[in-house]
Amino acid sequence: MPCRIHHHGGGAQEGMIYTALSRRLPGWLRRYVLRFETDIESAATRFAHSLADGARVLDAGAGELRYAHLFTRHRYLSVDLGIGDAAWDYTRLDCVADLAALPVATSSVDACINLVTLEHVAEPARVLSEIFRALRPGGRLLLAVPMEWEVHQAPYDYYRYTEYGVRYLLSQSGFHSIDVEPCGGIFTLIARRLLNSLQFFPGPLFFVGAILIGPAAMLFPLLDPLDRERNFTLGYLCHASKPS
Repeated sequence: MPCRIHHHGGGAQEGMIYTALSRRLPGWLRRYVLRFETDIESAATRFAHSLADGARVLDAGAGELRYAHLFTRHRYLSVDLGIGDAAWDYTRLDCVADLAALPVATSSVDACINLVTLEHVAEPARVLSEIFRALRPGGRLLLAVPMEWEVHQAPYDYYRYTEYGVRYLLSQSGFHSIDVEPCGGIFTLIARRLLNSLQFFPGPLFFVGAILIGPAAMLFPLLDPLDRERNFTLGYLCHASKPS
């Protein structure tokens, strides 16, 4: 499919529970309950604000263009293979393409985002090498990867990443200035798993489950400061650069 480049434009797979929560919860509560999603959104917002007007931004794994609205000041290019979720609308993509063979010229983009997508590619090292090739010298990458997460977008769900695994992949691809930050600790993770369990309460039992599980799920994240090492985490936010 040929690519069409726009000056504006538009994925993590979310279950129905999280989609409903995302739409209905007030902002402060959404940030508390949906820690990984809101951490990613905040990082993407800061990343967009840090880029110069007119910068060429590649969204590698754009899905339904969830983050496109952040890059209206930039030349935004959305690329995705378009197979992850049968319920998604991929028609607004600029390019339908394999991220392991990006249809962009070498050193042609200023920045790239790859957000909760690397777990869905069979050859993550090739994808990161392609992103590295596409970035200009000094270009920057914002990457988000899960560590403790349920299977999603099956059968296109291949990997989970530790801090050391993602550092290795980035460095092997040529990136430097690598920064990897965990998104929450064990108590945030426990709270998320409690919320996950609500999907197993059918019909009216859902409300019973919510009454039994909801209070604990709300309290556990308050204990996260006790987990200083953050070896149990939902996932990681990573920043890296192509050497100048």
